[in-house]
Amino acid sequence: MRVLAVDPGLTRCGIGVVDSTGGRRAALVAVGVVRTPATDPVEERLLAVSEGLEAWLDEHSPDVVAVERVFAQANVRSVMGTAQAAGLVLVAAARRGLPVAMHTPSEVKAAVTGSGRAEKEQVTLMVTRILGLAQAPRPADAADALALALCHLWRGGASSRLEAAAHSALVTGRRNGYAAAEAAARRPRPPAARAR
Repeated sequence: MRVLAVDPGLTRCGIGVVDSTGGRRAALVAVGVVRTPATDPVEERLLAVSEGLEAWLDEHSPDVVAVERVFAQANVRSVMGTAQAAGLVLVAAARRGLPVAMHTPSEVKAAVTGSGRAEKEQVTLMVTRILGLAQAPRPADAADALALALCHLWRGGASSRLEAAAHSALVTGRRNGYAAAEAAARRPRPPAARAR
């Protein structure tokens, strides 16, 4: 499974692509950041982030897209940019028919470090170790995107497969149920009992 994960942001949008190599092992495919100048108009910044995301999706052809769930922070302006960038990711994935998973920051930290309250430095250190990188990914947004991809592989991947299997079983069951109902409707009915 190939996961393209996005740590959304308007100034720095971290993107990481990771392949599952079996069990709890993974391999780095690519990591980077889409940057936009804070001095540019918001619409131009959103366009730049959108174009960057589209290019990453086209180049790496992921099986699933993982996005960090946006939480309200004290800085409303920062949250707005993060939410707008996350929305762009959702639209880009939907255009390609890709499933999208959202994970909270604490889920990501717990998956990678074992603690939902880990500091950014701990997350970066563990991502570097898990992926066997020679040096830590920089900036932190890039490391966060890789942590998100690992979280999805280890936590979201199994639940995504279970949900897909359940959906498939439901659809098959409905089809079989419809077929049984149609067959019953075609069978000749016995004559009605005569009134006495």
